[in-house]
Parts: sequence; structure tokens; C-alpha cells
Amino acid sequence: MTQIVILPHTEYCPEGAVLEVSPGTSICEALLENDIPIEHACDMVCACTTCHVIVREGFNSLNEPDENEEDLLDRAWGLNPLSRLSCQAIIAKDDLVVEIPKILDQSRQRKSLIALEISPQCFMKARLRIGL
Repeated sequence: MTQIVILPHTEYCPEGAVLEVSPGTSICEALLENDIPIEHACDMVCACTTCHVIVREGFNSLNEPDENEEDLLDRAWGLNPLSRLSCQAIIAKDDLVVEIPKILDQSRQRKSLIALEISPQCFMKARLRIGL
């Protein structure tokens, strides 16, 4: 099992957390399976940036990001050299320390998610889901 330390986040994980996760799991899946409700607007298909995390320790043990993930990360708020989309970052054997970025202005966050970060594929998937 791999240990993931989740740094405190006021909305998603106020106390922080320490998770034990099987290698081969994505960071997003690990968070959700441990009741940390990270955003994942595209249902983890690499079509938005709502699951953006910063991997403070263990970054190099993760799988390499593909071109699509790198393109999407360019639009992520609070981009950092250690940024990944948690739905695409697959856990290996090395322990991790993960930060969920904090966005100061919640209304700005919601507007940017709608206007900037949700890709056309995610938008179309959402339209189909609600019957438009």
C-alpha cells in the first residue's frame, strides 16, 4: 500500500488526511474513496481541470502526463511545476504528499470553471446527461 498525505484544505479536507491506497489507483479515485469530495466535473476523463492537485512529494513516482493533460493544466488555476490532474495521476509505490489548491474567490472559481476550464467534450457530455 502507498501512503498519501493530504494537506489540509478548508472546503474538502479541513483536518488533512493520511490515506493508504493500492498502487494503480488515480489520486482522484483515492480521494473520493476516502470521502474527500474533490471536484471532477468531467467524470475523470481528462476533459477539465477541476481535479487539479499539487503533488508536493513523490511527484516523479507518478505516471507521465500525456499531451492532453498538459494542455488542460495550462488552464488550471494556481498552476505549479508539481501540478497534475488527479484523475490522470496514477499512484505507484512511493508515498505522496498532495495539496488541493485553494481558490480565494469562490465566485471567480465557479465562473472560471464554467467559462474557461470545461472542455467542449465535457460540455457535450453534460448536455447529454441532462437530456439537452
